[in-house]
Amino acid sequence: MSISRKLKERFQSFNMEDRDRIIRMAWEDRTSYEAIYQQFGLTPGHLVAYMRYVLPNMSFKRWRRRIYETGHLKNNPHPEYRFKCSRQRMDGTTKGYR
Repeated sequence: MSISRKLKERFQSFNMEDRDRIIRMAWEDRTSYEAIYQQFGLTPGHLVAYMRYVLPNMSFKRWRRRIYETGHLKNNPHPEYRFKCSRQRMDGTTKGYR
């Protein structure tokens, strides 16, 4: 499956900090599609295409299985099951990370 040239150029226009933030938000259990859309303008379909574009094949499959099974990008009725690192701050950065 390939993506359009316009979408590919849009993905490449993100700087490294934004790329890392998008990937981190997509992996977090507490982040919804709406939050990613508001910050970066990526619809759910574009987010999947972006993750397919930037992640290695096995990592992408693992991410898709995880969001399909847990439904964590939707309104999760069980927020106690979400993962959050004990060192993670509200802005998504991690204490002690260099």
